[in-house]
Formats: sequence, structure tokens, C-alpha cells
Amino acid sequence: MSYTYATLKQALQDYTENTETSFVNNLPLFIRSAEERILKSVQLNLFRRNASGVMSQGNKYLTVPQDFLAPYSLSYTSSSEEVFVEFKDVSFIQTYNPDSTVTGLPKYYASFTVELHYLYRPASLTAGADSGTTWLSENAELSLLYASLIEAYIFMKGEQDVMAMYDKRYQESLVGLKLLGEAKETTQNYRVGQVIRQKQ
Repeated sequence: MSYTYATLKQALQDYTENTETSFVNNLPLFIRSAEERILKSVQLNLFRRNASGVMSQGNKYLTVPQDFLAPYSLSYTSSSEEVFVEFKDVSFIQTYNPDSTVTGLPKYYASFTVELHYLYRPASLTAGADSGTTWLSENAELSLLYASLIEAYIFMKGEQDVMAMYDKRYQESLVGLKLLGEAKETTQNYRVGQVIRQKQ
């Protein structure tokens, strides 16, 4: 089972038995909020990208891509060698090099190509046509449905027991999604063995 934008909107109305105009007008908001909730709860390799940039002497900033959520790694290429830069907090960098005008190694410089590997925000299901789908609507349909229902029920100021049921179903659906994103996509049974999670 998967959802198109139209079928998910209809499912939200069917589950909540609500076709009131302001509720229906806010369906795109509920879905975008649900997508955001999922993206901030699970790391999936599918939502990783690389972007290139150019570093220049005297400029300590790089522009991040518009869909940037969080970094995975930053590297630059110098003399055909890829060098990874260790991620640190801004306060550490300011303490390590308090005078930003001071430059150090390498002694001779050129323009380095920089590659940022990052977690990105995919296009929302609401950005397309009613017949459109996204990876989440096709592969994480229960997470998307229940997260959307939570957002819709918050809007409706619904009953707490129903809200708790939606949240429980959402959390249950996240378990499989997290296993995919944080274990199955990043490990191999041959090298690390079967990933086993403790039963709840």
C-alpha cells in the first residue's frame, strides 16, 4: 500500500471524519508537518546528498545547499588527495583560532574543491499534483499517515485517548523505519552479523 497526495488527504478526512472547510484547507500543512516529524526522527541513506563548493583564502564561509538539514562530512581535494575535515562546534573553532586573519598550513594555496555530504529535505508530497508520490508516501506510508493524523488531531483539539492511539501507532511504525535507516542501510550481515534489537 502507498499513498498519493490525493489518497492521503482523503484518508485523513476518513480517519478523522472531518470535511469542514478549514480542516480540509489545512491538510497540506498537516502532511508537511508529518514529513518534517519523520525526517527529524529517522536517518535514511536515501536522504543524503553531496554538494561541491569552492574555498578561497580569506573567506571562512561556504554556502550550504537550500535543502540542507545536517552535515555528515566535509572534505576538500588538494593535490589529488581527499582530506576530511573534522566537525567541531563553533566555540571550539573560535577558541582554536581566535584571530581569523591568521592563515596557516598549507603554506602555498590554490582553490580547493570542497565536497559536503549532507542530510537533505526532500520535496514534500504537497508540492506535487494530487496523483504524485514521494519516497515516504510509498515506503513509509504508515509513518506518514499517523504523523499526519497527529498533526490533524492537534488542529482539531481532539480527544487525548485517540491522540495517544495515533501517537502509539506512529511510534510503532517508526521502529521499522529506524531499523532500515540506522541499521540495514549502514551495515552488512557478512561483516557485522545480524542486527538484533531488544524487544519492547
